[in-house]
Amino acid sequence: MKPLITYVKAQWDRVGAWVLIAVGFVTLLVGWLGISGTTILAAQMPYIVSGGMLGLALIGVGGMLWLSADLKDEWRKLDAIHEELNAVRALPADAPKTRPASRAETDVIDLSGQAVRQAVRQ
Repeated sequence: MKPLITYVKAQWDRVGAWVLIAVGFVTLLVGWLGISGTTILAAQMPYIVSGGMLGLALIGVGGMLWLSADLKDEWRKLDAIHEELNAVRALPADAPKTRPASRAETDVIDLSGQAVRQAVRQ
């Protein structure tokens, strides 16, 4: 139970998104069940408004919350890359440099038109 609570605290936005999406689909289902029981348009309107529109709104908010969580993760990754780049810039001038590339690492694969056409023919 403790790992679940820890996960919910760490990923509250994703959990909230899933809850909103699930409640939205349940609301759509309840609205559809209410509409399917009658053929009178005036009796169907409350189900369309409460079930249909509310369900779509909940699904939309849940999707936006999920997207927000993904964007937050991407920003966190970009911040980590930025910190690494700043750490490399802060190295002293006499710090050891990286090793030179070997011959195998410097070979370039030619993917220009002629080389690709020859490879495809074979």
